[in-house]
Amino acid sequence: MALRMDNVGIVVENLEPVIAFFEELGLELEGRAMVEGEWAGRVTGLGDQRVEIAMMRTPDGHGRLELSRFLDPAVIADHRTAPVNALGYLRVMFSVDDLDETLARLDRHGVQLVSTEVVQYEDVYRLCYVRGPEGILLGLAEPLT
Repeated sequence: MALRMDNVGIVVENLEPVIAFFEELGLELEGRAMVEGEWAGRVTGLGDQRVEIAMMRTPDGHGRLELSRFLDPAVIADHRTAPVNALGYLRVMFSVDDLDETLARLDRHGVQLVSTEVVQYEDVYRLCYVRGPEGILLGLAEPLT
């Protein structure tokens, strides 16, 4: 039985703007490290590897994002422009206290709405999908109750 979800991993080309983006969203940088060597490759199946990681933590301390920049081996695929109905892991959803204010703050990081509008789901949420730096797809939801 699973005890909890520990983190979600996102591979990026450049850590700095992605860290700044998630800090603007309200996550905290928990730490940075270089993960390298044969032992790491045994976990991932990639063999000898060098990966710079940054761990971001949600304000409540329960959720984490592991941002990874692969130095070796090189990245072999790019799914950043996949539509929301593509197979595989695709997006992370964040609950925010004020969706309009959050979108205004994230605008300086080049965030773009996937659709042309924020929508309301019944009397429960205001929702939208956005593309952040490097095309990272996020869902943002403001609870209405």
